[in-house]
Amino acid sequence: MRGYLGIDIGSISTKGVVIDENNNILASEYLWTEGDPMNAVKRLLKVLEKQLQGKDVNIVSVGTTGSARKLIGAMTNASVVKNEITAHAIGTTTLHPDVRTIFEIGGQDSKIIIIDNGFVVDYAMNTLCAAGTGSFLSSQAHRLGVSVEDFGEIALTSKSPTNIAARCTVFAESDLVHKAQIGHKKEDIIAGLCKAVVTNYINNIGKGKRIQSPIVFQGGVSKNVGVKKAFEDAVGAEVLVDPNGHLMGAFGVAVLAKKSGIEKPFSFDVADIEFKTTGFECPKCANHCEIICVFKDDVLIDSWGNKCDNGAVKIGQ
Repeated sequence: MRGYLGIDIGSISTKGVVIDENNNILASEYLWTEGDPMNAVKRLLKVLEKQLQGKDVNIVSVGTTGSARKLIGAMTNASVVKNEITAHAIGTTTLHPDVRTIFEIGGQDSKIIIIDNGFVVDYAMNTLCAAGTGSFLSSQAHRLGVSVEDFGEIALTSKSPTNIAARCTVFAESDLVHKAQIGHKKEDIIAGLCKAVVTNYINNIGKGKRIQSPIVFQGGVSKNVGVKKAFEDAVGAEVLVDPNGHLMGAFGVAVLAKKSGIEKPFSFDVADIEFKTTGFECPKCANHCEIICVFKDDVLIDSWGNKCDNGAVKIGQ
């Protein structure tokens, strides 16, 4: 059976999906990047390989997306390397062809994608403020002594969500401490935090965007039912959460790898090969580009960062 591997490598989490010719998911995994994308992908590949044992699947094409997509693309000999907007849009429209708006909140960034007749017509990303992301909710869960996995269910028990300042993490944390000190219930504070995340998202990422149904909410935070409800209250419409919404970037780039028709050799043995990167500033012109080089067993396999031919590095050295 021919298989297609998609990897979404982010600063917080790493996701992988293997699909067949009909876009059925044959294997999938979601794990923490832990500041080391290369080793995160090695761990990911070992899990996926184990899940595929006995299924006679031959990976014929790989796609990568996410913040470290070029690095992991070089490492896995990827056929397709695409940005997150494209990957998420393709993944979502493949499963939900009538989607008009995509809400996505990950560990450290958020995005909104507006779809019209299956095409991306507008989008926005936020990578600067953490107040509307999963890392913000995780840190506040720790502060409140609550598991972030239980955050959503606790939020749904609130009858009077606390108003939490949502414009940045510093103000939100200060306001949370103040509200707790004056006696607000924990479930109300948690519901207020979910609402604050949504308010931040709508007022920043969604500002000026035409939000229309059907709406699909994805990313790791989509598993938080408290945030889902806060979105529905804010936009006055149903918000769909796909069971595989946290994997949508990886799924989308796997679909793109399949559609590309480009097949390159891949082996799960990549997980046992030594890779390393080095960087240097090119002195050959006024650009002073930062060049990144990727080595496989001490052989250069890829490089990027140069804005002109002066900084080109010869592959295979």
